[in-house]
Amino acid sequence: MSQSGAPPQEPPRSPEHLRPQQPSGPAPGPPRVAGLLLAAGGGRRLGGRPKALLSHHGRPLAEHGARVLREGGCAAVHVVLGAAAAEVRDRAELPGCVLVDNPDWAEGMGSSLRAGLASLAGTGADAAVVALVDQPGVGAEAVARLVAACDGPSRLAAAAYGGRRGHPVLLGSAHWAGIAAEASGDRGARGYLAERGAELRLVECSDVACPDDVDTPGDLGLLR
Repeated sequence: MSQSGAPPQEPPRSPEHLRPQQPSGPAPGPPRVAGLLLAAGGGRRLGGRPKALLSHHGRPLAEHGARVLREGGCAAVHVVLGAAAAEVRDRAELPGCVLVDNPDWAEGMGSSLRAGLASLAGTGADAAVVALVDQPGVGAEAVARLVAACDGPSRLAAAAYGGRRGHPVLLGSAHWAGIAAEASGDRGARGYLAERGAELRLVECSDVACPDDVDTPGDLGLLR
């Protein structure tokens, strides 16, 4: 027995303890991206024809917008309705979509964006691709590029056309409350994104999509 009074030495430890610990649960999957279609507009400049009910390939335009989001990879699709909501529900086939009523649709797109983001709260979505119902030239390829750009709930991204920001946009869930607080009139998320230009990732889509809106009778030629 040692008389030196020194504490006994621990045996050498195996280098096993230096190895990285393996996670106990499954590896996290890719971010979950929902689709949000704003389809509440009353078509004031179209003589009061609700945009969701405009005919495109023989079906209500709302169907096209919802299908584009699904085929582009969105895990769930929420559709915000306003003008002629009951008729849209009756005529449009939107299987699997969550239909969100916006009683304040006449206030502008900002109210629809607020309603849509509120409907997504608590769903587990990390981000949402927000699309406009009156852009029939935007297809699933553009949506898929935005979905691929999502790397988590802090991501902000937008489709770009020749380097200019347009729609659709991808809004990470960490930003939803701030966007909703600023969304008013027809501004939507425009001001919020403009203030965060350094954070915004532009995703070029001019080779796969056309962002022209159906706003006036002269634009109806964009429909098929």
